[in-house]
Order: sequence, then C-alpha cells, then structure tokens
Amino acid sequence: MSVIVNQSRRGFLKTSALAGGGLIVGFILPGAARFAAAATQSFSLNAYLRIGSDDSVTVLCGLSEMGQGVHTAIPMLIAEELDADWSRVRVLQADTDPAFRNPLFGMQVTGGSTAIRGHWEPMRKAGATARAMLVSAAAETWKVDPATCRTEKGAVVHASGKRLSYGKLAEKAGKQPVPQTVTLKDPGKFRILGTSAKRLDTKVKVTGKAQFGLDVRLPGMLTAVIAHSPVIGGKVASFNADKAKGVPGVRQVLSIPSGVAVLADGYWSASQGREALEIKWDEGANATLSSASIRADFAAAADKPGLVARKDGDLATARPAKRIEATYEAPYLAHSCMEPMNCTAWFKGDELEIWASTQAPGLNQIVLSQVAGVPPEKIKVNTQYLGGGFGRRFAQDFAVDATILSKTAGVPVKLVYSREDDTRAMFYRPAALCKFSGGLDDAGRPVLFSARTVTASISQAAHLPIKDGIDGFAVEGISQMPYSIANVAVEWVQQETPVGVWFWRSVGHSQNIYFVESFIDELAVLAGRDPYEFRRTHLDKAPRYKQVLELAAEKASWGKPLPAGHFHGIAVGESFGSYTAEVAEVSVASDGKVRVHRVVCAVDCGMTVNPDIIRRQMESAIMYGLTAALHGKISIKDGRIEQGNFDQYPILRMNEAPKVEVHIVASREAPGGVGEPGLPPLAPALVNAIFAATGKRLRKLPIDPGELQRS
Repeated sequence: MSVIVNQSRRGFLKTSALAGGGLIVGFILPGAARFAAAATQSFSLNAYLRIGSDDSVTVLCGLSEMGQGVHTAIPMLIAEELDADWSRVRVLQADTDPAFRNPLFGMQVTGGSTAIRGHWEPMRKAGATARAMLVSAAAETWKVDPATCRTEKGAVVHASGKRLSYGKLAEKAGKQPVPQTVTLKDPGKFRILGTSAKRLDTKVKVTGKAQFGLDVRLPGMLTAVIAHSPVIGGKVASFNADKAKGVPGVRQVLSIPSGVAVLADGYWSASQGREALEIKWDEGANATLSSASIRADFAAAADKPGLVARKDGDLATARPAKRIEATYEAPYLAHSCMEPMNCTAWFKGDELEIWASTQAPGLNQIVLSQVAGVPPEKIKVNTQYLGGGFGRRFAQDFAVDATILSKTAGVPVKLVYSREDDTRAMFYRPAALCKFSGGLDDAGRPVLFSARTVTASISQAAHLPIKDGIDGFAVEGISQMPYSIANVAVEWVQQETPVGVWFWRSVGHSQNIYFVESFIDELAVLAGRDPYEFRRTHLDKAPRYKQVLELAAEKASWGKPLPAGHFHGIAVGESFGSYTAEVAEVSVASDGKVRVHRVVCAVDCGMTVNPDIIRRQMESAIMYGLTAALHGKISIKDGRIEQGNFDQYPILRMNEAPKVEVHIVASREAPGGVGEPGLPPLAPALVNAIFAATGKRLRKLPIDPGELQRS
C-alpha cells in the first residue's frame, strides 16, 4: 500500500507563535479544519512539532508507544527533514484529536505495522515545512536571499558564515507564510534516518517515570474487578452482594452486562470481594462446547467448497505426475500482554475522561460516546504507555466496562483484569484448519497448489466490512502465495464458533504462512530437492522474496556442516509490506524436546528509520512466534477456557531463547512494517527443521514432544 497521499486531499499546514516565543507546526489531516483554526490563535496540541526559544524540539506523537519504538521513529522522521540536533529532540504523547489520525486507518489508532508506512511522508513534510519557515525567518533577519542559507543540526547558516539557532528564530518563523510545497530530502542525504539513534523513551522507563495504565491514581478512585461467566456465553443467575460487601474495603457491588463487578478501595479488597460473591451461573447453550467438537466441525467444513479467494489456471485439467495432500491446524491463542488489560474512567455528567493503555484512542471516543451518552468531543482519552499490545488493545471491552462502572458508581473507577481474566477474555487469534493438495510434473516442478482454509472471521468480530464476502484476514499469506505454479486455487470456508476471535500479532499471516511454507517444504521433499533451492527456483517472479531467502540462507551457512544433531529449516513470507526469511537451527532430544539454538532472519522492510528498532522488533516477533509454536494453545472443555495463568499458558523462558541474528536489506522501496513481519516465518522454519532432524512432519501446533519421542 502506498503511503503517498495527494497534497490536496491531505489538508494543509497551520502555524502560530507560542506564548513566550516559538514555532508550532501542525500537520492537519482531512476533517480537522476546526483544530487548524484553533492553532492559529493559541497553543494547541494538534501540532506535531514545537520549537522552543530554548532550542528544544518537541514532537507530539499521536501514536501509542507499546515498546515498538514509535516515540523514537516518528520524531526521527520530523527531525531528519528539520535538520534538527537529535540531542535536543524530545517527545510527548499527544491528546486524542482528529489531527493525529493514522492515514491508513482514518482514525487515531496504532497497529497493523502502519506507524511508519502511514506517516513516512506526512511527518517528513511537517519537518521540511518548519525548516523552510526557519530559513525564511533567518533570511528576513539578515535581509538576504533564502537561497543563500542552509540548515544544519538545529541552526540556519548563511553563506557568509553567520549562524542563528532554531530557538532564536522560532518566534519569527511562526509568523512566516506557510509554503505551499516543500522538497523532501533524497534518501542518500539522510543524516538521522537510517541510523540507530538512541530511543527517546528509554530514560523514563528505566527510571520508573513512565506512566502505564496500571499506574493511574485519582482522588476518590475505586478499583474494580468483574466476575465473568466461567462458561462461554453464560449469564448470572444469582449472587450474594452482602457477602462481598462484608469484605473490608469493598464499597459497591454492581451487576453489569458482562458480569458482576466489585468496587473497593484497592485491588486486593476487590478481588477478595469477588471471591465472596457466591455466584450461581446459568451456563446456557455452550456448556458442552469443547476443542474436540470445534475441531470436528472444522474438519467437516474443510470437505465443503469455500469462497474463492484466488484462482489461477485450471486445477481440473492439471495432470501432476506426483501428488500430495496434507491438512494443517493452528489453535486459538491469547495475547498475554505483560500488562493485563485495565482502564480508569471518570464520568463527570456531561463529559468522560479515561486513562488507558490503548492502541485505539480514536475508536475509544466513538465507542464510549455511545456508552456514556455524551458527544465524542466530550470524551478525553489519556493514552498511557502500553505494556504490550499485539492487537489486544484495539479491543474496547475494558474501556467500555470501566465507563459503565464509573457512570453507575458516580466516582472514578479503575477496572483491572487479573492474568486469568485477561487469558479468558475471549479475544483470541482464531483457530484455523487448512487442507492442501499439491502436485509436481515429471521434472519435479510444482504444477498444482490448492488450499482451503477454515476459520472464523476477525472482520465480522470487529464489525469491519468484508469485501466480496471474503475476509482478507482469513486468507492473507495464502492467497499471496508467491511461487510460480500454473494452477492455484485458494478458498475460505467461514466457520464461526461461540469462541471470540480478534487481531493477534501478524493476524492471519501468523497461521497461514506456517501452513503454506510447511506445505511448500513437503512439495520440495516430494520433488527430492533441497528445500532452499526448491523455493529459490520457483521465486523467479518474486524478487524481494528471493532476495531475503538468499540472504538468510547465506548468513545461516545453509548447506554447510552443522554441529552434531543440529538441523536447519527455512521459510519466507511477506506481510505488512515487508519481506522476511528465517532459518532455524534445531536439535531434538530423544524425549522429543525441541531446542532452537539459532534463528537467522533477513528482512527487507524498504527504507529504514532506525536499524536498532528493526532488529529489536524482529527479535521480539521471533520470540513471540516461538512461544506460540512451542507452547501456545487455548483449549476449551465443558464450555470453559482451560488456561488461566502462565502455569497453564506458558511463555518462552530465557533458557529456551535462541541466538537471533537479524540482517536488514538495504532498500529504496517504500517503508514496510516491522512490528509483525518477523513472526510468520518462525513456525514453519522450526517445523521444517524438525522434519530434517526426525523425518516427522508436524502439521499441528503447538509442537507436541510426544510425537517426536524416540525409543
């Protein structure tokens, strides 16, 4: 997806002088004209950039910082075109405001690896516009032609050697005409972009000054927990409010649509009050639901024709010399953010204010307007630092319930999920099953590829439009299968269950690239070819896939001797505009325990902002993906989610973590995402290595050591 937006559609720039001297540049997106008008009169947080008379440069970032580095990357975009002194750059979390809408979503949200893709040009133009106005101010001061001036590291310099810092020019610059067009730097002249500039959020985090949602404290605030039905879709039949109120510190017990809430002076009192409620549940129609029954329904659905997402050639006339069929499965997965869900809400009668670690402050305003019964502009969302997001914090459940509780209780309320509440909250990566058929000609070339995937619709769960009846999330990573195969068919069978589904890191790619790249490995074995060479040969029409595949194989020393008992597996995929290949080096013990020693990752994410951030995101995604491949599984029995805390839903431990090497392709292509693309190739690279080690093909995640035991 292109991030270039026509200037006439994007809007316009407004500036104003700061009280006390300074320059504000606000890049106003469509629909934010009223905020632009306000910016010409007084200080307004719709501005992306402030230059103070003290030479400070403050960037206001409307995106949510959840560890991915956006509070550094966005300032780098502006600072590059501004020719700022990076040591003088600071960042602040912006208010929720239409001026900060994500161009790729149309509202103020953070996710889908869109931060840089969506802001690459707008933020650079904001910096370039400010730079042009500073030059104009300096030229006016010196009474010289602006063409005789240049900028460097926070100052305007004249050809004669005269120099003025941005701070000294800021107030006058704020009064200059706004240029209608600006010229952006050629990437070859970047000084900040492409470097590993230090992160701007590190200090506040290591010193404990960063405020996360759980850190919020307000006068008169009560802390709430909610008792939810243990059975999916169950309802409250009765409860004993008096027993809960007998717990010291408990102030109120409220029945709300999602369950029974206990409000107390603190979290411990609230949780103890919840334990005392003596709730009886009406378990409803899902009391017999199980993972086994869901799996059986998926398997039956896979035998039925689906909606066609891709069709090349004619499978009916293909006559492969060799044929193979396989069915792959992936389970429901929880997000397991480090910081469990929480939200503090304060309903004040005619307005609402919330404090939340949220990926979607703009969506909060829309949804909570309906809940609180006040206009969206009367809802103030204070976006806190996020202790992990992974798509989970797009959801509105915790903000909605916090708002209901504050409105009902008449006081500020902080709603807190326990780890068990969070794990069982019914916002899961969908379970999926994919049935493949493939074939080779006499020369071992693939001539047939058929995939029918069965899964629920995330778009339907999120109330998003579905184009032509096919949820793109359900087939992404399959329908874009890049190999040169004449006859291709990809179908989707929608299979809904009572289990709630949601966006999970890399969304459909997370299971679908595992499916495809594992099956491609099977075709390579059927052809009697090396898995790397087989892929490379048939990526002749996909050069960016081929380049990262070759780089990963080279850096991993593919085909060369490994330590005794070690084996390689490889996989490649594209997601969010970036191309990633990974090689996993694996050993399998006699008891079936899998050890991943090393993962080599090659990524082409287009033009880069900060290589260190890219490496960290790739490493993070690989560890997250390895957690899922080795351990991740949400299962259902008697209508209940079986997992609660990390004893039942383990995450990767330090002693399981492999060495990870990340190699970044130098590219002039448009920027791609980096928060998610490192995850999808991990699982197939892992299971392909396990096949190389054991000869056993694992078609179901997570990996079961019992299937790999040797007598």
